[in-house]
Amino acid sequence: MSGDPRILAIMGSGETAPAMAKVHRALFDRFGRQVPAAILDTPYGFQENADDLSARTMEFFATSVGNPVEVASFRSSDVDAVTAATALARIRAARYLMAGPGSPSYALRQWAGGPVPGALADKLRAGGIVTMASAAALTLGVVSIPVYEVYKVGEPPHWLEGLDLLGGATGLRAAVVPHYDNAEGGNHDTRFCYMGERRLRMLEGLLPQDVFVLGVDSHTALVLDLEAGSASVAGLGGVTVRVDGRSARFEAGASIAIAAIGEAARGLAAGQSSEAVHTAALAGSDSAERPVRPAAPMRQEMQELEGTFSAALDGGEVREAVTALLALDEAINARVRAGEDSPDLDNASATFQALVVRLGEQAGNGSRDRRADLAPLVEVLLQLRDTARASKDWPTADLIRDRLASVGVEVRDGPSGSEWVLGDS
Repeated sequence: MSGDPRILAIMGSGETAPAMAKVHRALFDRFGRQVPAAILDTPYGFQENADDLSARTMEFFATSVGNPVEVASFRSSDVDAVTAATALARIRAARYLMAGPGSPSYALRQWAGGPVPGALADKLRAGGIVTMASAAALTLGVVSIPVYEVYKVGEPPHWLEGLDLLGGATGLRAAVVPHYDNAEGGNHDTRFCYMGERRLRMLEGLLPQDVFVLGVDSHTALVLDLEAGSASVAGLGGVTVRVDGRSARFEAGASIAIAAIGEAARGLAAGQSSEAVHTAALAGSDSAERPVRPAAPMRQEMQELEGTFSAALDGGEVREAVTALLALDEAINARVRAGEDSPDLDNASATFQALVVRLGEQAGNGSRDRRADLAPLVEVLLQLRDTARASKDWPTADLIRDRLASVGVEVRDGPSGSEWVLGDS
């Protein structure tokens, strides 16, 4: 819409993880209020759990981001005319649109020759925010990696023709590679969206002329402000420009001109060093790259939040106590998704559950009108339980239910959500 920001956000992964919720919220803040928003389900439209994926994503945006979304459902190119028209209407009406996980090759097949790519391009031209994450991010470039076919099926490394929405919006001739720092393989190399160094080098040799690799790390976003001509990196990792095995990397906090990304690729192709290319890209920016401030050690952050929780609970400030508890939960989840595995993290998880117990015990200290006394505490505990269930943290969900039961509160789960009744304690 006229007057809306024109932004293309590319997320490497974790589009519904706590760390990326902050990025989504920052993007929505560009509008200054809630706006019509939608998710496009094509990339995972072939999956048997597509309905569940849509429901979980809708829940994430409603609860973690604070802006509800609807589904623009275009699961295959042979959907009926009404379904297709409804999906396109929702795409065009949405001022924030996201497509995410699934299969890039499947999405490209369904979109080829159809109206979806044009609708996305129109949104980037006319106004709105388009966020492409994981599989959907792979479709943005001149060419795209068929990840499943190469990594799982064993086909030789090759490229598919991409949508080139990135090129149309910015002029950058790139192959977008999300999950760039992937480490799920353990004893084998799964960087570069599961390709590893050996296969990525093979793919680089097959790239069309003047096309470079644009890598976006897990739980990281490259936010391209098309109106301002600027690019910024947000999240937990970095963004890499790579040409023939040579790379220039920009960490979270970096802000450069969009044109500087292309210049970095040309500099690498001309044999310039990574350091020279990196310095030149930052030199043209109003804001030099800020060093990533390391997250506070888990133990320190846990102790600070535990102290805030205790002080708030002792002072009767239940909401403030719950805010600290949620912040601790988010800090734990962010580190887990980033791959941390440490005794301090285990200790923080145990502390989180202990604080849940304390909140439950506080719910047992009602006096006059017991239901009225309990209601504020029970409601926030049920919110915590809903969050735990949504992330499949069943031990925490069960712990909250059991602690409530111990003070005479029975939780009843139903199709419309969780309710509670007061019994005899």
